[in-house]
Amino acid sequence: MAETTVATKTVKFIITRQDTPDSAPYTEEFEIPYRANMNVISGLMEIQRNPTKADGGKTAPVCWDSNCLEEVCGACSMVINGKPRQACSALIDKLEQPVRLQPMSTFPVVRDLVINRERMFGALKRVKAWIPIDGTYDLGPGPRMAETKRQWAYELSKCMTCGVCLEACPNVNDRNSFIGPAAISQVRLFNAHPTGEMNKEERLDALMTDGGIEGCGNSQNCVRSCPKGIPLTTSIAAINKDTTKHLFKKWLGM
Repeated sequence: MAETTVATKTVKFIITRQDTPDSAPYTEEFEIPYRANMNVISGLMEIQRNPTKADGGKTAPVCWDSNCLEEVCGACSMVINGKPRQACSALIDKLEQPVRLQPMSTFPVVRDLVINRERMFGALKRVKAWIPIDGTYDLGPGPRMAETKRQWAYELSKCMTCGVCLEACPNVNDRNSFIGPAAISQVRLFNAHPTGEMNKEERLDALMTDGGIEGCGNSQNCVRSCPKGIPLTTSIAAINKDTTKHLFKKWLGM
């Protein structure tokens, strides 16, 4: 009776790693058994369980960030086959192999695929991207938002601070202080809110300083890369108009 050999399907990963924030990056190759409906996160989990390189050598488990695993938290952003995206929604069956994983280059690397997102969160603080309700919680329901405004504002509220738009934007890098499309879109969102509108001028003033909205080069990479399909360029155009009007009002002393 002739012997038959059943080939086991595998998935090959080439991962860019970095041991410390100051050390040099290097790559390691891994080969893991294929399973149906795998995503990149499940592949990383398999490597974590058995951190063995493709050549058989042992190594340290790969570090990465993740939380919700359903494209809501934005934590698992990384560059997958050259494109910044979410690892939880990146299906192995739809990716070209070998699957190449790299940390997003816009942010400082902490270790392996883990990055420091301080730049992004600092931008949100800079534009006061929240609704200040301290001291008003006992005054009853706040003002209602018109339904027509609420519909487009809801689209802006889908932002999960994943950082993909900043990674895709050629104007966000370590050579300038451009605030990035995410923060600009959040200014539009909170300025549209009946309560958030109280700080509208403060947010516009923040965007009119160095590194503000003037840093946008209109490449439109952000809107093409956003995993939530947020109309970022529409927000940038709207805020550009608002800052211009605000500037003229200040000149006229209005």
